[in-house]
Amino acid sequence: MSGHSKWATTKHKKAVVDARRSKVFARLIKNIEVAARMGGGDVSGNPTLYDAIQKARKTSVPLDNIERAVKRGSGAEAGGSDWQTIMYEGYGPSGVAVLIECLTDNRNRAASEVRVAMTRNGGSMADPGSVSYLFSRKGVVIVPKTDGVTEDSLLDAVLEHGAEEVNDLGESFEVVSEATDLVAVRTAVQAAGLDYESAEATFLPSVTVQLDEEGARKVFRLLEVLDESDDVQNVFANFDVTDEVMAAID
Repeated sequence: MSGHSKWATTKHKKAVVDARRSKVFARLIKNIEVAARMGGGDVSGNPTLYDAIQKARKTSVPLDNIERAVKRGSGAEAGGSDWQTIMYEGYGPSGVAVLIECLTDNRNRAASEVRVAMTRNGGSMADPGSVSYLFSRKGVVIVPKTDGVTEDSLLDAVLEHGAEEVNDLGESFEVVSEATDLVAVRTAVQAAGLDYESAEATFLPSVTVQLDEEGARKVFRLLEVLDESDDVQNVFANFDVTDEVMAAID
């Protein structure tokens, strides 16, 4: 029986991993389509598309899927959806501020799914502008730690190109800049002969809410439910947890 139970558990975990992988692929493909639609299908003249494709390739999205997404977005192939970006604002458990970025072809469906997820998991919706002021739009480039890459050498490579700070994340470095300097910073990283995991504009909180174990569990549950929606592209929240709380949750 234990062998059967283990096999059932393994199948369940594989199903969860495959489902998450499928969702990640779908979101990356959406980003490529939108970037191609906004700036054309030529990566040499569309840095947003370049970064979207690079992120998809690093996440092992099949090349055929990437190429078709570029063609649909640029109009070279039929079938592209009219994706709209919508930002919702709200508060989660413990007063955590939440920004929910949706990329959808159905505004009503997206609004309904976000509202239900928030209200059923200890959150509440907020008026536009009442939460977003707690975040700043920033460019973030993640550089993996490899031989010869130090915080000082990385800072030397990017400081004159708009980088504001370099943070040690453990297994990688985070280079933060203004969103408008993202391409310049990413290009500087490449010019220095360094690899990078991702380069994208994101929202970073200006203040954070420290969570205890109970609060962290509730916030993580809300984020998981939001992540299950196909319309939700990104979720940004201003919580912080200690290593001890993370260890307890794990």
